[in-house]
Amino acid sequence: MRAPLRAAGRRAALRETAPVTTPRSAVRKAVIPAAGLGTRFLPATKAQPKEMLPVVDKPAIQYVVEEAVAAGCDDILIITGRSKRSIEDHFDRQFELEYHLDRSGKLDELAEVVDLAELADIHYVRQGEPLGLGHAVSVAQKHVGDNPFVVLLGDEFMAEGNTLLSDMIKIHTQYGRSVLALQEVAAEEIKRYGCAKPERISDSLVQILDIVEKPEPAAAPSNLAVMGRYVFTPEIFDKLEQVEPGVGGEIQLTDAIALLLADQAVYGATFDGGRFDTGTIPAYLETIVELALARPDIGPEFGRFLADICARHDLHAG
Repeated sequence: MRAPLRAAGRRAALRETAPVTTPRSAVRKAVIPAAGLGTRFLPATKAQPKEMLPVVDKPAIQYVVEEAVAAGCDDILIITGRSKRSIEDHFDRQFELEYHLDRSGKLDELAEVVDLAELADIHYVRQGEPLGLGHAVSVAQKHVGDNPFVVLLGDEFMAEGNTLLSDMIKIHTQYGRSVLALQEVAAEEIKRYGCAKPERISDSLVQILDIVEKPEPAAAPSNLAVMGRYVFTPEIFDKLEQVEPGVGGEIQLTDAIALLLADQAVYGATFDGGRFDTGTIPAYLETIVELALARPDIGPEFGRFLADICARHDLHAG
């Protein structure tokens, strides 16, 4: 197995803590990789995308798109693959359904499905082969061009009203550099994530000095894990071209970030809480329960049902 790639040296660019003085345009483009096979959820994902699995009454990817739009990203590229057509259909107009809702007097539902198709300018491109997250991001180069852009992983999202992504864009606007979302995790969990070596700038901002993909706890440079939100400068595409394929021919995004660190500063926005995960079956179920309980229309009744279930199965003990 190929050893994780680390940034070489500590060049002057790594100490660029002074804000860039030239004005920067707002980050308007977002990229959502959604080409994975979803094997953890088989057989449910045999004929439908994992991103379309319902989380209460919306598919997971809708939460992600809404998060991007709330942060000001109105030009969204979704990286898809085969058997992902339902994602495109979901964000498109469906005149037969709209006609039926209109004739039935279900005007609230009608407004909701029409608004869904007008959330943003949504584009699609196929990855072709599942060759890793880095390869998926590289597919977006022609669409993104020379603009800064956001990457949001399609199997996690932030709570409604959370400002993490907006805060990351503000940091990028101030410093003109790439920004990663970082969260503290338990030591035994760090081997599931990319891990950053930080230099603290403020309570919620660090400069990243090094990054390692899925380290063993004893070798981890910190307990700050890279979560699925990124703001990138377009230079990341040059670094992705330089990354050597790893196991399974995959191009790792972490390796490209490590190369970027050698040329320019990369920052980390630290946060605590407000993140929902749908990437594994246990996390997916926990997300559904938490969001359902927070809903005033179904939460109280659902909460009583859960309490009854726990009591009958003695799940509250231990």
